[in-house]
Amino acid sequence: MILGRLPEQERAEFLRQYQEAVLAARDPAGYKRLRQVLHVWSLAVIATSGPGYYENLAAVREGTARTVPAEAAVPGWEQRLAAARARQR
Repeated sequence: MILGRLPEQERAEFLRQYQEAVLAARDPAGYKRLRQVLHVWSLAVIATSGPGYYENLAAVREGTARTVPAEAAVPGWEQRLAAARARQR
């Protein structure tokens, strides 16, 4: 399902990571990595299906992307950040 929905230019990297994770999952300790790979690539399917994804990615890499500080984009950002930091201690 993931492979068929990925843009062509992403498929080789997905297959490389997937095959590596499948081999590691033969050991139960490696199963978590397989789940992570599938989760990340399912998010990649969503991201790459959005209009302008590759153009926006290029703008980020070139430093020309329009950005918004987290404080302006996320209501209560400072409080959320402080709470997350407190949980880590």
